[in-house]
Amino acid sequence: MAADHRRLPRRRGDALNTAIFQATLEELAEVGYAKMTMERIAERAKTGKASLYRRWSSRMELIVEAVHRLMPDHGLPPDTGSLRGDLLAVLRGTADLLAGPGGEIVRGLLSDALRDQARLEELRGHSLGLGRKAMREIALRAVQRGEIPASAVTQRRIETGQALLRSHFLFYGVPITDEVITEIVDEVMIPLLSHPLEP
Repeated sequence: MAADHRRLPRRRGDALNTAIFQATLEELAEVGYAKMTMERIAERAKTGKASLYRRWSSRMELIVEAVHRLMPDHGLPPDTGSLRGDLLAVLRGTADLLAGPGGEIVRGLLSDALRDQARLEELRGHSLGLGRKAMREIALRAVQRGEIPASAVTQRRIETGQALLRSHFLFYGVPITDEVITEIVDEVMIPLLSHPLEP
């Protein structure tokens, strides 16, 4: 019989959030994305379902935040001293994330969202765009170093690398080999970012 969470010492703030995120990842590993529920996560975290809904309005919102917590660093992307090195480092980090629990979450979130326009809008609303921010920072560094022209840095171009990586993940799964990552960088990203946008 499960312990009554109301009789346990009360946790707040970061301690409770950490327990909830851990429970979310454990549920994911045990039952998979499709069978995850707020009730089961609350039970595993030894807290009330109301505690979850006070923090996250939906399962999707909670899971999106759990994905971001999985990411090793929310700061600036690695600075290797070259555009190519920076692109490889960021895409390798994304590939590592997709090879772990984050990949199962991403696949589940996209599957959910693509079936329901409201869920798709919700997913867009909760996206922090960390991959896009990292790529923009890398491109701007390359402009400052004189590696690429400023006019080559457009929204579509900087989104291309992560989009190709996600597409490969969805169609072919993991692991995403270093050969694939290198091809994305050398055959697509470097050529795109090396040529100025035509007026």
